[in-house]
Amino acid sequence: MITGVHFIAGEKVSGKDGFQARNPEDGSDLKPFFPEVNLEQVNTAVQKAQEIHDQRLLFPKEIRIKLLESIASHLESALPEIQTRGVQETGLPAGRFEAEMGRTCQQLRQFAATIGTSAFSEAVLQSSDPDRQPIPRPDLRRRMIPLGPVAVFGASNFPLAFGVAGGDTASALAAGCPVIVKGHPAHPGVSELVAAAISTAVSETGLPGGVFSMLHGESHQAGAWLTEHPRISAVGFTGSKAGGMALWKLATQRDCPIPVFAEMGSTNPVFIFPEALSERSEAIAEGLAGSVLLGVGQFCTSPGLLVIEKSSQSELFKEQLAAHLLKKPAGTMLHFGIHQAYQEGLLLQSQKSDVELIGQGPSGDSPCSAQSGLLVTSASRFLEDGSLQEENFGPSTLLVECEDADQMKSVANALEGQLTATIHATERELSGNMDLVHRLEDKVGRIVLNGFPTGVEVGEAMQHGGPWPATTDSRWTSVGMTALERFQRPVCWQGFSESLLPDDLSINSSNPHRLDSEWHMGGSA
Repeated sequence: MITGVHFIAGEKVSGKDGFQARNPEDGSDLKPFFPEVNLEQVNTAVQKAQEIHDQRLLFPKEIRIKLLESIASHLESALPEIQTRGVQETGLPAGRFEAEMGRTCQQLRQFAATIGTSAFSEAVLQSSDPDRQPIPRPDLRRRMIPLGPVAVFGASNFPLAFGVAGGDTASALAAGCPVIVKGHPAHPGVSELVAAAISTAVSETGLPGGVFSMLHGESHQAGAWLTEHPRISAVGFTGSKAGGMALWKLATQRDCPIPVFAEMGSTNPVFIFPEALSERSEAIAEGLAGSVLLGVGQFCTSPGLLVIEKSSQSELFKEQLAAHLLKKPAGTMLHFGIHQAYQEGLLLQSQKSDVELIGQGPSGDSPCSAQSGLLVTSASRFLEDGSLQEENFGPSTLLVECEDADQMKSVANALEGQLTATIHATERELSGNMDLVHRLEDKVGRIVLNGFPTGVEVGEAMQHGGPWPATTDSRWTSVGMTALERFQRPVCWQGFSESLLPDDLSINSSNPHRLDSEWHMGGSA
């Protein structure tokens, strides 16, 4: 049952009425009211989280494994209620919540499995060498430890997979960090239900409530309080460039700056070469339309920029793409703010000189219905106007027509950092244009060949990140098992006796470790 409360260190905390969710399908307000968090409540949540870190309660991997598995189980049990409320708050279909729940719980269980394996054990032991000349070598033991309390800002476009129990929360807990989540105000009911499941799992695992808190807030002040709090050690964020930049600036201006791992947006360019277009024009058009419209264009990997070489075949492709885009009914966007931004962005783009809106999909009946759009411009115009690179989050895409392959490469050279880039090409075309591939490799976190960028696999090899301004730090990923590395740091213990060392630094450690360059899978060395 949703009652409109914060979850602060295991306690349900009410407050003054603050805001309500709105149903994007009909504009109705949804009960109950949710309280706006205050500074005292932020301080309490962070202090309780710091106590967890100080006591090293999440350091043992067995505890983290048990916690992550328990969260997954309790979330699955809560799916019916989450699904019902989620449809009302987001306009997403019920099936989307089933899919997101599956992904979210799979991710939690994958982290649980991963942290017990050697693949992510960073314990490195180097024995002393008292006879080394010219000076003896001391005994050195290096391990990764959690950073400390992490603030997570839930995204609006994936209320489960990037929400309260999403990738940032899961990876921070897997790393051993207590978490304070600022729930997204567009779906506070879903946030409360997910928080209840996590809090139950924390209690069931035998941990104090300070491991996890979830705070409601519609104003930007709550985010500022969290980011500026001296006990917060890192921030995880998925959302707009403006939001990510605001948090990044706050974090870097602190007396003790902290990392902000922000995923802020991308146009995910798709480069289509002539031979591939000649062989698969209809299939590429159909696949691209599906990718652009997936989730009403509200995927961070949605292809918002298409780059092709102008030809008679490209003219046919434009017609095919427009037909696939425009025959789909209008979808309902997640909330009024995101809908307004999309509408204004589409209008702004279409009014630019030498940019033509060649097709727009049917309108819908709901107040947050969004028409799809296909815009076209020349490569020369694109290269002149940097604003054409800006993401317009929603179901539209901009097609850039190039005179030749060299101009396609000029477009690639001009790109800002991106989450993804996609290439459609034959083997022969690709082998003759590897310089384009290498240039894109410098610009993106993931390159897709003869596919489509939407859909991000949760796995060890995934890289969901990219150079600025796609993210604040291209060295890290927010999806996949290596995401937990964002929230750990190395510490070396020098000269300690075996009796004083933590278990994972002992030569008899039950955990996988590397001793004098050789792997030991646990037990006696």
